[in-house]
Amino acid sequence: MTPVAHRVVWRREQTHDSVAFGMEPVRGPRRAYAAGQFNMLYAYPVGEVAISISGNPLADGPLMHTVRDVGAVSHALCSLQVGDSLGVRGPFGSDWGVDTAVGGDLVIVAGGIGLAPLRSVITQVIDQRQRFGTVEILIGARTAEELCFREEIEAWRARREVAVHVAVDRASPDWRGTVGVVTTVLPRARIEPGAVAMVCGPEVMMRFVALALLDRGMPASNIRVSMERNMQCAIAQCGHCQLGSAFVCKDGPVFTWERVEPLLAVRQL
Repeated sequence: MTPVAHRVVWRREQTHDSVAFGMEPVRGPRRAYAAGQFNMLYAYPVGEVAISISGNPLADGPLMHTVRDVGAVSHALCSLQVGDSLGVRGPFGSDWGVDTAVGGDLVIVAGGIGLAPLRSVITQVIDQRQRFGTVEILIGARTAEELCFREEIEAWRARREVAVHVAVDRASPDWRGTVGVVTTVLPRARIEPGAVAMVCGPEVMMRFVALALLDRGMPASNIRVSMERNMQCAIAQCGHCQLGSAFVCKDGPVFTWERVEPLLAVRQL
């Protein structure tokens, strides 16, 4: 429960309201983590918020997070500059289970800032490309200007061993790609029923993606989604992130669609 002091060592603006930054502990080594887990980031003295880790778990170096400026704490985090300090608790929660998908095909679907938690998967899979079958990456955003990691997306597209499809809801005059929600590009992806899908984005987007994947013959047990809830303690004690009978901080944030779909049907009081 005690935050560990970290210092920002690099900072990169991704969009007009999101920032990626790397941090290192003031003392001791960086803690190991798995793709899909999250940390509680403490902006002194404002408060703390749950943010998924967006770095490559196989790589050495600073711990990487990507934060969107949507509230008081996230605004304070986005305002941090190189040399500034913050507290870190974690890592917490379930992960994407990348190792359990070894040998099979992968379908990675990201909507908006949902690309940040999935960046951990993409970078890990690219580093271990020979361990997987086909890899289809589908990315959606409201506009081209709101795409995170644009230079990295172009680098991924240049690789022949992964297929990358990008769509935006509203196109600017210079956009030459697909216009529409991310499910628009699903028909182009090579999706076998036995593939494993990893999906992150707004809940409505994840629901429509899951339904489309089910229509393609993929079982609900093979569809994994990352849920966002108001996680405050991160150890299933405060109840803020309760979803039906589950606690997102402890039982998630990554769930199979088979598990989470009935939970989403429960009326939240």
